[in-house]
Amino acid sequence: MPAVAEHQLHDRSGRPPLRSLAFDLALGAIAALGQAPWNLWFLTVAALAVLCHRIARARSPRAAAWHALIAGLGQFAVAMSWIVEPFLVEPDRYGWMAPFALIFMAAGGAIFWAVPGWLSARLAPGFARQAAAFAALMVLSDWLRGWIFTGLPWALSGHIWIETPAGQIAATFGALGLSALTMLAACLPVLFWRSSPPLRAALPGAVLSLLVIATAWTAGLARLSQPLPPDTDHHLRLIQPNATQALKWDPYWSEIFFRRLMELSAARDTDRPAPDAVIWPETAVNFLLEQSGTAPQDISTYVGSPVILGIQRVEGERYFNSLTEFSAQGIGPVYDKFHLVPFGEYTPWGDQLSRFGIRAFAAQHGFGYSPGHGPAVIRYGALPPVQPLICYEAVFSRHLVAGPDRPGWLLQVTNDGWFGNLSGPWQHLAQARLRSIESGLPLMRAANTGISAVIDARGGLRATLGLNLSGRIDAALPAALPPTPWSRWGDWPAVIAALACVICAALHRRLTARKG
Repeated sequence: MPAVAEHQLHDRSGRPPLRSLAFDLALGAIAALGQAPWNLWFLTVAALAVLCHRIARARSPRAAAWHALIAGLGQFAVAMSWIVEPFLVEPDRYGWMAPFALIFMAAGGAIFWAVPGWLSARLAPGFARQAAAFAALMVLSDWLRGWIFTGLPWALSGHIWIETPAGQIAATFGALGLSALTMLAACLPVLFWRSSPPLRAALPGAVLSLLVIATAWTAGLARLSQPLPPDTDHHLRLIQPNATQALKWDPYWSEIFFRRLMELSAARDTDRPAPDAVIWPETAVNFLLEQSGTAPQDISTYVGSPVILGIQRVEGERYFNSLTEFSAQGIGPVYDKFHLVPFGEYTPWGDQLSRFGIRAFAAQHGFGYSPGHGPAVIRYGALPPVQPLICYEAVFSRHLVAGPDRPGWLLQVTNDGWFGNLSGPWQHLAQARLRSIESGLPLMRAANTGISAVIDARGGLRATLGLNLSGRIDAALPAALPPTPWSRWGDWPAVIAALACVICAALHRRLTARKG
């Protein structure tokens, strides 16, 4: 009788039993372990394979949506648990928001799993069709997450491959191609599944799944085996002051951090020349650009090289999170961050909400930042043209400049002091590496509290400076590779392939229904 009652409950409400949803939650949490810093990609593939099977066996579109929603909740709660960290910088003021931030972030991400679950059962019912449609729709969902509500393409299913040779296929198919690899590997065992005996029936699909992964792995190894061009003749110095966020703007500590920046920048090694430029992280100094006075000349003279730094600036009542160069000639070209963090760097409807004192808590001045004009390629002195990426902007592959205006390298200045010490900084670094793989461009990364890095044009880590350390990295600027296929095609091949899979599954359902 209990089994009958449970079955009836499932049919009437559309919600699977609670113990079934608890299993989905655990599946999602396991799937998250493929993300940095854990990098257990095989657990993600296995967990998503089980989820595909559960979606394929769902009794209704509503039940499929429930399975996917709860699994997504587990995935994003674990993968993005670092989201509580910004609220703990000033715990007496913002700490109460931390659990709500995690709940809403996980729930928002979970919706992007629930919709593919519902649509797959609605458009292509039938065990194999439903599994295939769900896998393809998850790829499209990863793509849409980079656009909807300004986008947040964080913890994509394809990010599990960044640390592996298979991640190199992003040079052809981008981050979305990596998501397609994940979902294809997860879906194949389910497509061959039969009711009895289940494990033996799934074996051919599991073998195919391993072959797909092995093919991507081998292609990646082949790309990694090709020699990189020699490094450029330009030498750069990355500075990591380890200015902890809780003390960063304190008048006493900000002076200490500034002196630390200066001393690390001016240090001389007898066996190497002065760097062509010194790079400081995001919002490196506690004064506005308009208040800099003779600081550009004074700082560059003391350091002995031009300094590229993150700094805040103001125009009227508008504040900007910016990057510029200080040199003996004064202030160089200015770049303003344009893709801002919602609620962190700006508040939607900020002009209206500012009347009530509501402000973006990451902004030191005013009630939040204003966006810049968009991606830009800039020349600083004799260095090759560079595309700046301030912190969060490196998460978005769609912002990379390609074509005739393609830069010679990427520069990310960031303040990962907001992200805590666990998963956030590692995931941010992994995505910076992915931008290099996709574009074929080296990336220099100056992070306030870490992880600063020199990244070559295939995403390889040449040098790093770990979390919560102060120090510097002296390195030659790696050379760029020719434009990658992805830089010409973008995500469209993966988008079109996923759409074609969904359409084929839906058409197959109609043809089967007509024959029946």
